[in-house]
Amino acid sequence: MTVLTEQQLLGPRAYGAPVGRAVLKATAEDFQVDEVLDIPLSGSGEHLWLWVEKRGLNTEEAARKLARAAGVQLRTVSYAGLKDRQALTRQWFSIQLPGKADPDLSAAQDDSLRILSSTRHSRKLQRGAHAANGFTLRLTQLAGERGELDSRLQQIAAQGVPNYFGLQRFGHDGGNLGQARHYAVGKVLPEQRNIRSRVLSAARSYLFNQVLAARVADGSWQRAQVGDLLAFTDSRSFFPAGEAECGDPRLALLDLHPTGPLWGEGASPAGGASAALEQRTAEREPLLCDWLVSAGLAHERRILRLPIGGLTWHYPEPDILQLEFVLPAGCFATVLVRELVDLLPAGQTDNPCAF
Repeated sequence: MTVLTEQQLLGPRAYGAPVGRAVLKATAEDFQVDEVLDIPLSGSGEHLWLWVEKRGLNTEEAARKLARAAGVQLRTVSYAGLKDRQALTRQWFSIQLPGKADPDLSAAQDDSLRILSSTRHSRKLQRGAHAANGFTLRLTQLAGERGELDSRLQQIAAQGVPNYFGLQRFGHDGGNLGQARHYAVGKVLPEQRNIRSRVLSAARSYLFNQVLAARVADGSWQRAQVGDLLAFTDSRSFFPAGEAECGDPRLALLDLHPTGPLWGEGASPAGGASAALEQRTAEREPLLCDWLVSAGLAHERRILRLPIGGLTWHYPEPDILQLEFVLPAGCFATVLVRELVDLLPAGQTDNPCAF
């Protein structure tokens, strides 16, 4: 299988070369994620909602542990979003328990999983229901000039970063995308639901990244152009941009953004240069595009620019940089880090930090 590089899977950086080097995820505590859920829970109903802390465990593995402990089928366990394995994350799960008392879930708990709280609710937790994710990242073995790091972070806070899908979406060496191409050539879909979801997401994400990469390269990712489809940061709806919309002051405030395509059924509603770019992308990748359409996915949009909510940072030690920020659901913290520093493999030493 062909090994794909970061540059092939994502695209160019927006602000030039990284201004330092560091390690991320030397320990799980270096990458902490807290799901932000804006749903009032009723305290009663057939669904048991659990606020879970997990370490060294991905979301699907955590769901399986909860299902086994509760004595229910895996399909009755729901979650809003997938969280990394190599991280310390806190997220919500729900278990459907019609007519049943709260089960003893002690068998699910160990060093990798703790249940922090629980409550009942009338509905199950839906995918994508969380509003955002809060991140606390610690970059260790940091090497770089503090002034350059601070300047780049100020630029990121003011202008956002390209909203690429991160490398995690594509698997080791882009293996998920390789699998997607295999199924697209055969014009078939995997029978297993989790594999089907993974490879369809990889294909869609890759095509979106290709469109975004072209706009980063020509500098248009931060501005609206006639024919764009615009969306607000936290909205899935979009509207076309004419001359008036391209001057909307909310674009400068990072509230409103141009969008790119998440391929599926139906023609893209984009026009002008945006439509031409999307057509060129489709012509380069006809098998993937046709396969996504045949899978019955609806055409959707994703914002091209990722605003970084509440970004703060400090240096607990000379060679450690801690970042805290909030991102909309479905967005990747690693694309922020990519605009700041080159990441070294955990355990690899580097030159001391020079401030």
